[in-house]
Amino acid sequence: GYDSDAEAFACVCADGSSRPARCDGKKSSNKVILIASLSATTCLILLVCLVMALKFHRQIRSMSFVSNIMDKNIKADNANVEKLLKKYGSLAPRRYRYSELKKITSNFKQKLGEGGYGAVFLGTLGDRRAVAVKFLHHSRPNGEDFLNEVISIGRTSHVNIVTLLGFCLEGSKRALVYEHMPNGSLDRYIYSSPASKPESPVTRLEWETLQEIAAGVARGLEYLHEGCNTRIIHFDVKPHNVLLDEAFRPKVADFGMAKLCDPMESILSMADARGTVGFIAPEVFSRGFGVVSAKSDVYSYGMLLLEMVGGRSNVKAYAAAKETDMFFPLWIYDHLLGDGGVLVARQEGGGDAEEETIARKMALVGLWCIQTVPANRPSMAKVLEMLERSIDELAMPPRPYHPSSPSNSPSLSHSLPSSYPSSASGFTQGQQKKKQGCPASKVNVRRS
Repeated sequence: GYDSDAEAFACVCADGSSRPARCDGKKSSNKVILIASLSATTCLILLVCLVMALKFHRQIRSMSFVSNIMDKNIKADNANVEKLLKKYGSLAPRRYRYSELKKITSNFKQKLGEGGYGAVFLGTLGDRRAVAVKFLHHSRPNGEDFLNEVISIGRTSHVNIVTLLGFCLEGSKRALVYEHMPNGSLDRYIYSSPASKPESPVTRLEWETLQEIAAGVARGLEYLHEGCNTRIIHFDVKPHNVLLDEAFRPKVADFGMAKLCDPMESILSMADARGTVGFIAPEVFSRGFGVVSAKSDVYSYGMLLLEMVGGRSNVKAYAAAKETDMFFPLWIYDHLLGDGGVLVARQEGGGDAEEETIARKMALVGLWCIQTVPANRPSMAKVLEMLERSIDELAMPPRPYHPSSPSNSPSLSHSLPSSYPSSASGFTQGQQKKKQGCPASKVNVRRS
């Protein structure tokens, strides 16, 4: 109230008195402490919020920085790809927009498969042709794998090479449009066992069909090595990359690791190893075994043949069960030398002499193809000739050398068996008998 005596405002206390400043010093002191505490707490909260805001701001800037770097890398890769595509001009396949691919695949309705490269979806073009659209999720630096597919396959035209119909390059989105192969990849048929999986819908291929597939793949590779204006080395020949059309005709696919070179070049200069473990030629992971060339594809093809023989007849599983530490091609080699035959089914009372003959021929050719020294392997043209010969005309190759580890690169003079021929001329029976005295009975098929 107002104190008329003091002519000033005053506090009217509970006891009836009035004081000019305060009624109770203790209570006021508590208020001061409370106000000070609240103020300190508020300041602390504000400080914490400020620190968190600064940290969050730095994270956003960091993420933005990484995002900018990624965007710059994508733009740089795309610029590199665009530059090379412009160089090839009309030779490059048709270009699709991402929105067109969404329409072609009905908004990615049906997935055909997925791998480390990305996913493949079934699509339909305007003329009702079925296509396979492969989206690349992970691309090699400078867009090398994408370029390899677009440029290398775009320059080919062969019944045993998959046809590339178009591509998409839009920001970070990269895709390839192929002809659709309704029977999928070869690995579905050579590693399946209908006997143990009766519910499996996979067709059991006859040995005659497998032999035709082997010859078709050889024709495709021979075309890449010798028939193109630019020689193409595939570097990833394996069952998964052999696609089958409605008539089970094979087509070599997936050129992401391919290398283009001048037809006059017989030796490739490479900075990195490429391929799939189990199918990579020794010289690709260690130059101590020789130079990288088209013969590196021949090695991979040889392993493919042996996988066809081993997977289709369950030989590989049989060999693993009997001799777990033996290199599978060596097991095949030892059984070719003996009279037991290659097919386990034959030992169990199944199969016939004709099937055995096909299996033995494919195994013989495969063993020639996986010779450690590249010069001792046949060319793909020679492979085709060998596949067309009678098995009685084929010579037994030297026993394959299996390095204990890819990291070991011993000098060839100390690591190779003495039976290795000095050239690849001894693929036929007469020539090989002169070199190592291999008797014909060791190669001929045992007739029952």
